[in-house]
Amino acid sequence: MFDFTEQPHRRHNPLLDEWVLVSPHRAKRPWQGAQEKAATAAPPAYDPTCYLCPGNTRTSGIVNPKYDHQYVFDNDFAALLPEGETGTYEEGGLLRADAETGHCRVICFSPRHDLTLPELPIAEIRKVVDTWTEEFRTLGADPNINYVQIFENKGQAMGASNPHPHGQIWSERTVPDLPAKESRTQKAYFEKHGRTLLSDYLAIEEKSKTRFVVENDTWVALVPFWAVWPFETLVLPRRAVQDLTQLNDQERDGLADILQQLTIKYDNLFETSFPYSAGFHQRPTDGGEYPEWHLHMHFLPPLLRSATVKKFMVGYELMANAQRDITAEQAAERLRALPAVHYKAAAQ
Repeated sequence: MFDFTEQPHRRHNPLLDEWVLVSPHRAKRPWQGAQEKAATAAPPAYDPTCYLCPGNTRTSGIVNPKYDHQYVFDNDFAALLPEGETGTYEEGGLLRADAETGHCRVICFSPRHDLTLPELPIAEIRKVVDTWTEEFRTLGADPNINYVQIFENKGQAMGASNPHPHGQIWSERTVPDLPAKESRTQKAYFEKHGRTLLSDYLAIEEKSKTRFVVENDTWVALVPFWAVWPFETLVLPRRAVQDLTQLNDQERDGLADILQQLTIKYDNLFETSFPYSAGFHQRPTDGGEYPEWHLHMHFLPPLLRSATVKKFMVGYELMANAQRDITAEQAAERLRALPAVHYKAAAQ
């Protein structure tokens, strides 16, 4: 054994079969690098120039309905198209390109331009969960779609082009690289042990709850032992299900609750609208049986020291493997200790 809090060490990610270098002593070094611009003004409840607000015209010329809750539409600038030529290009045994098709959709979480997930009433977050579920069901039923990726990019630091609360759903013919890796590792573990990898991992974490951030009867949000991003979290259902459609009403309520709890903690950490990329990983939709799959959600936020200082993936990370400074345990402790009430509500 060695001291996690001081000694440089490597941690293994069993979901991706990859490693992360942890260098906790480096967290003490001074910072004179780049800083993000902190948000200076709260957005309005309705923005007449926003192409996601109700009743506004998008760049495609389509007028949004005056929606009251969630609104889903086909992305006007989709990365994937549902129709096109199929085929493969190969040259010299080294160059290869495969034609790819799919659908890209946008989901507005709320008609309010100024509210992000942690600021929405829990009943509205539950409606977002239901919308995600129905989109997964509908898109996954298409025989030309073999994977559905639900995700959210929040904040300018993550490249979000619009502050209106929204996420995206991309579905495609091919299973993307990261879910494909997770499929292989989970299948190998299930075939060896007869249980899902993440069920056994959660059982280990339950013993001490050192890396737990928030929990309820049906879900847990924790900083994974192998976290790469400073305040990365993994959101897990206590019951092993393969996808969102298998959640019962209590579990859907629990997911809405855990998302509100976690994102409030995030915002409270630096008293800012906390940027992140987040998304669900769930079974492929090719009609196969995937008992090894355990639905989960990743939150990957970039902020490191404050609302303006973020973690960069450069140098060693790009050339060798992932690296972090503060440990997963330290990150979880900081998040866990934060108030459960959003800092904006507390200030009122």
